[in-house]
Amino acid sequence: MLTLGQGKRLINLAREAISSHFDKKKLNVDRAIKEGFSSNMGAFVTLNKGKELRGCIGFPEPIYPLYDAVIKAATGAAFSDPRFMQLEKEELDKITVEVSVLTPPAIIEVRNPEDIIKKIKVGRDGLLVRGIFNSGLLLPQVAVEYKWNAITFLQQTCVKAGLEPNIWRDFDKCRVYKFEGQVFSEQSPNGEVKQIM
Repeated sequence: MLTLGQGKRLINLAREAISSHFDKKKLNVDRAIKEGFSSNMGAFVTLNKGKELRGCIGFPEPIYPLYDAVIKAATGAAFSDPRFMQLEKEELDKITVEVSVLTPPAIIEVRNPEDIIKKIKVGRDGLLVRGIFNSGLLLPQVAVEYKWNAITFLQQTCVKAGLEPNIWRDFDKCRVYKFEGQVFSEQSPNGEVKQIM
């Protein structure tokens, strides 16, 4: 588990990664950050402008050291999210930054598909649905934000994967994974950071 202080450092790191991209400078990550966040972990960075999503990119699997995952996710959310135009420099003071640090996705093992619902706890779990050719992921905070129950959350994750909402019932066509996340978020642009999950 990360502390609030560590969460603040990750938020600052995400902001610095975006800022250095605008300044066309190489981001110098100090040794304390590299050593403090050296474990490989999944991470997502979400950018919001007011109440609107402005970008969200990340890595569900622990393939990078956490500091590196946050840097890559932050620049990805700002400049490579295909749903949005690239972030403009003047927007940097208008966005809030949110960092989600994830446990590795674990397959939900059940014999009866209906039992998947019982294994999902809204407010704790995020979901990943892997189909034959594509996959979709929704972070834990999404279900809370939209006030979804477990079945709606599962259906919406299927839709995110480009699949039929109820395909989760067919083990031959997809598998459902869950993970947990610690979520740190600015309360206003460049403002106070709180742990929201």
